[in-house]
Amino acid sequence: MESRGKKLDVLLSAEQLDQRCRQLGEEISRDYAGEELHAVAVLKGSFMFLADLVRYIDVDVSIDFLGLSSYGSRKATSGVVRMTSDLALPIKERHVLIVEDIIDTGLTMKYLLDNLKTRMPRSLATCTLLDKPSNRRVDVPVDYVGFEIPDKFVIGYGLDDAEFSRHLPYIGVVSQDKDG
Repeated sequence: MESRGKKLDVLLSAEQLDQRCRQLGEEISRDYAGEELHAVAVLKGSFMFLADLVRYIDVDVSIDFLGLSSYGSRKATSGVVRMTSDLALPIKERHVLIVEDIIDTGLTMKYLLDNLKTRMPRSLATCTLLDKPSNRRVDVPVDYVGFEIPDKFVIGYGLDDAEFSRHLPYIGVVSQDKDG
């Protein structure tokens, strides 16, 4: 596989991603049975995961988006989180599920949890497609995890390399081959 001239090794195939979205959707549906759920996707990286995940959630679910950034165009976090766009809908007294592409250092999720708690949701839970606990700087609760991965730079399925490669249907890592 290749993207932008870089050789990629597939870490998670499209089939693995779909299967895990189905499993997470079933688990979330059981946990919120009889309730309404408000899914909040963190842009831009989680858009593909959110779209696939909500197809498998069998409760009434509304969707909203917000934008956060701690990376910019770099491959490592700056450590400073900033909100680039806020929610369009109020979350007071709602069951809120934050849908994130990846939890790495935990700094972005901590910022987001602290911010959303002030808005008085009925409940607040987190769902991440990818978790890198070995790189954690701050502890954050993670209620639903798609995959735990090693501390490698990953792209595809919404995750970018300087805004490119989000369209890939799988998650890959840059190959470490001598030719790559």
